[in-house]
Amino acid sequence: MNRGIERERWATRIGLILAMAGNAVGLGNFLRFPVQAAENGGGAFMIPYIIAFLIIGIPLMWIEWAIGRYGGTQGHGTTPAIFYLLWKNRLSKVVGVFGLWIPLVVIIYYVYIESWTLGFAIKFLLGLVPTLPADGSDPNTYLKPFETFLRSYVGSGEDFITPSVYAYFVFIVTILINILILSRGVSKGIEAFAKVAMPTLFILAVILVVRVFLLDTGVGNALQGLSFLWKPDLSKLTDPGVWIAASGQIFFTLSLGFGAIITYASYVRKDQDITLSGLTAASLNETAEVVLGGSLAIPAAVAFFGVANAVAIAQSGAFNLGFISLPAIFANMPAGTFLGFMWFFLLFFAGLTSSIALMQPLIAFFEDEFGLSRQNSVYITAGVVFFSAHLVIFLNRSLDEMDFWAGTIGVVFFGLLEMVLFMWIFGGQKAWEEMNRGGIIRIPKVYYYVMRYITPVFLLLLLGAWGKEYMPKILSESHWTVWVTRFYLIGLFLFLTLLVFIAERRNPKEVQCE
Repeated sequence: MNRGIERERWATRIGLILAMAGNAVGLGNFLRFPVQAAENGGGAFMIPYIIAFLIIGIPLMWIEWAIGRYGGTQGHGTTPAIFYLLWKNRLSKVVGVFGLWIPLVVIIYYVYIESWTLGFAIKFLLGLVPTLPADGSDPNTYLKPFETFLRSYVGSGEDFITPSVYAYFVFIVTILINILILSRGVSKGIEAFAKVAMPTLFILAVILVVRVFLLDTGVGNALQGLSFLWKPDLSKLTDPGVWIAASGQIFFTLSLGFGAIITYASYVRKDQDITLSGLTAASLNETAEVVLGGSLAIPAAVAFFGVANAVAIAQSGAFNLGFISLPAIFANMPAGTFLGFMWFFLLFFAGLTSSIALMQPLIAFFEDEFGLSRQNSVYITAGVVFFSAHLVIFLNRSLDEMDFWAGTIGVVFFGLLEMVLFMWIFGGQKAWEEMNRGGIIRIPKVYYYVMRYITPVFLLLLLGAWGKEYMPKILSESHWTVWVTRFYLIGLFLFLTLLVFIAERRNPKEVQCE
């Protein structure tokens, strides 16, 4: 840390809440959630989803806010140093490296996908979209032009991928936009952008939802899509896969285990409320996901293709739903190119609010532990992301491999470590007092026991179930592109670990905090 440099703080409470909500509201709210719901029985998915929100999402969210604020009051914004404050053991710093590694790995592929949304938004705005067949009765035939459109944009290949020059150019532009926002700092950059982006995002989503609900093709309507999402099939509750999917979605949607909440919370003042603020940010995210995200993709697909075909489309993946089916549906409407632009601009804003949050942990690490300036920290972080993203851009299978180890298994594993470290090693009573300090509302006492006993057990079961279901398939992958990606991920972790101990040897100086 840098003596004499006061850490930044959020300028306003509403700015903090919108920034935290923006961190959580991302592509997953509008793409991943509808797919998970459709694949897991629609309404049957919502019951375990709500339960997981209450016993995983809310407890872990409060814990991450508390850990971050606790570290920030002592001049640290990232988990290697904060975990050492909680547990005076050098192993805690190695464990804390996951809080740098996970967001870095996720942003490597996330920012590239984010750039697709900007690229497609520009294409729609300029009217440079495929011509659709007149007959939409066969979804496969009808969607073929947009499938070809996406493939020509991102490229394809068995080993190497060759994206379009336009796609690569828009990727560079997306990196530069992230740099522009982040280089302005926490309050003047991230917070100021969130105050504009979040209301804009919600307005765009509401307009699109209204348009979808006015859609009646004779095949189906949006209300049938809502009925599918909210009519529970109770027999599905005995399927462990539904519970696993719902719990995983909660991690993804609330940005739990990514390290970003902890870093954002480190800019909260010592006695500033985190209980109500955290709950408000989580509620805004759930509104975006369940109310808006749940009212867009699936209802639109049902209205245009019918329930059976909509489910089949959703089961083909989030990319197919978001980048092929939805734009094809919008393109068929009056003013369709503008609606398509609104859809992708909505996704771009959702992605951008998340990508700046995912870059912030490494930026804060360079600022706090090496005393680098804000601009230099941003440039170094963006440079690492830009260089590393070329694996995803040009190497097949790299994206899926990164998403599994960091964005799927990694976040749950790290969430479990956070919970054990804070509620058991640091001490349950101390942790409870830290969470409630300065709170506008007091967390119900039942959550003390949920955090100490129920949530950790639930996370262990989730890790075990995922390991049993996915690990054999993942480990059986032997393609050389997979191994290149794995070695790169291991190298990144070792490099970050080295940086952590270099920072320790430098004896970083105290930061003066408010």
